[in-house]
Amino acid sequence: MSDARVRVRLDLSYDGEDFSGWAKQRTRRTVQGELESAITTVLRLPEPVELTVAGRTDAGVHARGQVAHVDLPAEVWERESGRLLRRLAGRLPWDVRVWRVSAAPPGFDARFSAIWRRYAYRVGDHPGGVDPLLRGHVLWHDRPVDVDLMNEAARLLLGEHDFAAYCKKREGATTIRTLLELGWERDADGLAVATVRADAFCHNMVRALVGAMLLVGDGHRPVGFPGEVLAGKVRHSAVNVVRPHGLTLEEVGYPADEELAARAVAARNRRTLPGC
Repeated sequence: MSDARVRVRLDLSYDGEDFSGWAKQRTRRTVQGELESAITTVLRLPEPVELTVAGRTDAGVHARGQVAHVDLPAEVWERESGRLLRRLAGRLPWDVRVWRVSAAPPGFDARFSAIWRRYAYRVGDHPGGVDPLLRGHVLWHDRPVDVDLMNEAARLLLGEHDFAAYCKKREGATTIRTLLELGWERDADGLAVATVRADAFCHNMVRALVGAMLLVGDGHRPVGFPGEVLAGKVRHSAVNVVRPHGLTLEEVGYPADEELAARAVAARNRRTLPGC
């Protein structure tokens, strides 16, 4: 077999309830573990494949628009590409689906070429609770929340900042991020839905931001509170990291094909804020 490889992009979704997150673990069920096993099996590869993902979701977090890539032997891709999608559908468990497989353009990297990730967090504040058919994807908040107040608080968090106060620290990792969009609206079911879009996220960032804004929405804290927490650059005891099941990765954005390689290089650079 030739050494030539083809980088293949996978667009997929999953229900995170029964997964211990994306990243492969030896003794726990994960999305990466299921996918790598399925690909290796259906393609009858002699060695396990290794996937690279746009955003490594935590245990219990869902994805509607996740993106990953895998490098496959060119001969295998040429022979199997036309039937790979159907064969994966027959091999994968019900709670993870691949919707599209395609040869990636030159320079594509599912993680480092991405220019933004968009998440949604869904909150139900009806006094009777959450629709049982939606319970695995909606957080119940036992007090009514004011969407306008939360949007006012959200505007103070937009832009490039050190989000250390909203992140679980990881040794050697920066917490500087650019928050491109943060807003709340009521959907047709009456749920309060937060849309959160950034160039990247650090661990627990979305769930901590939502926790801080819910304190504003239900009247426990003033509008300026989330911004004050951000400026403090340390975790605040009043801010809860809300439960994972309300969170869904909705979409990943990429630049034009000719800019993919340059973006992948730039994304690997360690970030600092101006003046630091």
